[in-house]
Amino acid sequence: MTTATVTSPDAPSTSGLHWTPRLWGTLVVLCTAMFLDALDVSMVGVALPSIGSELHLSTSTLQWVVSGYVLGYGGLLLLGGRAADLLGRRRVFLVALSAFAAASLVGGLVDDGGLLIAARFLKGVGAAFTAPAGLSIITTTFAEGPARNRALSIYTTCGASGFSLGLVLSGLLTSVGWRWTFLMPVPVALLAVVLAVRLLPRPVEEPAEGGYDVLGAITGTATVLLLVFTVTEAQGAGWLSLRTLGSLVVVAALAAAFLLVESRTAHPLVRLGIFRKGSVARANVVAFTMTGAYGGFQFVVTLYLQHLLGWSALQMALGLLPAGAFIALSAPFMGPIVDRFGTARLLPVGLLALAGAFALFLRLDEHSSYPVLVLPSMLLLGVGFALAFPSVNIAATDGVADEEQGLASGLVNTAIQVGTAVVLAGATAMITAGSAGGDSARAQLDGYRPALVLVTAVALVGLLVASVGALVDRRRSSAPMSVPDYDYPSAGSPVARTEVLTEH
Repeated sequence: MTTATVTSPDAPSTSGLHWTPRLWGTLVVLCTAMFLDALDVSMVGVALPSIGSELHLSTSTLQWVVSGYVLGYGGLLLLGGRAADLLGRRRVFLVALSAFAAASLVGGLVDDGGLLIAARFLKGVGAAFTAPAGLSIITTTFAEGPARNRALSIYTTCGASGFSLGLVLSGLLTSVGWRWTFLMPVPVALLAVVLAVRLLPRPVEEPAEGGYDVLGAITGTATVLLLVFTVTEAQGAGWLSLRTLGSLVVVAALAAAFLLVESRTAHPLVRLGIFRKGSVARANVVAFTMTGAYGGFQFVVTLYLQHLLGWSALQMALGLLPAGAFIALSAPFMGPIVDRFGTARLLPVGLLALAGAFALFLRLDEHSSYPVLVLPSMLLLGVGFALAFPSVNIAATDGVADEEQGLASGLVNTAIQVGTAVVLAGATAMITAGSAGGDSARAQLDGYRPALVLVTAVALVGLLVASVGALVDRRRSSAPMSVPDYDYPSAGSPVARTEVLTEH
């Protein structure tokens, strides 16, 4: 039997914008967890040279310090999202955040590369459960409309701040010692756990008919895990190697099996009908391209500034600060902006700013100055993420029933992580092929430019999808109201579905 959670009768109303201190405290706790999850994706990057030097790790092994986290995070997000729906969002959040803190502590203390990678993987697993649980707590606590938009804007802007400030904090902490990049989240996460126990709403659990889709969980998780593993390892094994191609064939077979299982089971892990809502499907594609392009861009920028221009970790941290600062400072204003313009209008603007940031960096050369090259891209990056990241998360969960908010949250977070892994692998391959193994400035530039072209092209694909969404939204808003119809997702009872006329 599964359980359906409903808000406690004595919970404060969240339909308005005047929130109680307890409600603000709940949002702060969830934002803290989201910030830590996103922070860890990018924070370890600057510390890699120091880690490799102290632990005597090869380049291929060092890559897994990053990839291990992405593998655990991206591979188990779908399972994490569904677990939040079935086992209780509060319970899953508390257990997963505690595991995240424990893995962070282990990662900061070990002296063995294998143990460090294992700790990173377990940390990613913890994030895979906290991210969808936290997002679904917000979407089921705050009423759909201005209140939810405001909460989601603050929440997702904190996530975007984590992505962008990761390099900044990593540079500052690495100048003291690389272990601090692992240890810093520990007290923050533990404090968040303590506050979460006191502040997170306790749901009233009511029995509901249902079951666990074990086969779907196995095939779905295996598909994403193997996909992330394959694209991560493809750089070393070769994209056209028998190992890589064979692995991709297995991924395709697992994905087909997963879709077959989900289409036939009465209570699927992923109800495929959720993608019939156009805004959800488009939001996942945009999330894939947006964060994928940023992940590849971040990698190029890190190599360029440190290896070619010779910047220290601290110099790079300060140089990248404008993007993170802009995103963080924009958090209080994004809710009203989303209410005023809607996500369908903001997404194309945000993607255009991101694509512009990446394209401007194509002007890089051996002696590029900070005001001319780096600063304009950082400012555009800040604007793009401030607009697009909250919007894509709102669009991915807007209009989804409460009992599927964990699923919708898991889907969009999976798109974010898989997009990062895939585009980063592609950018890495282009850097290697373009430089042809040379260490000269010209060889390095010949590797960086194709990678920047790739991330710009990926961002433009996201811009195209977001623009199509804006056109669809405009047509729906001018069309007469449609009559509610019914979607029969499984052998269970029909779920009423009403076409949404205007997507926020």
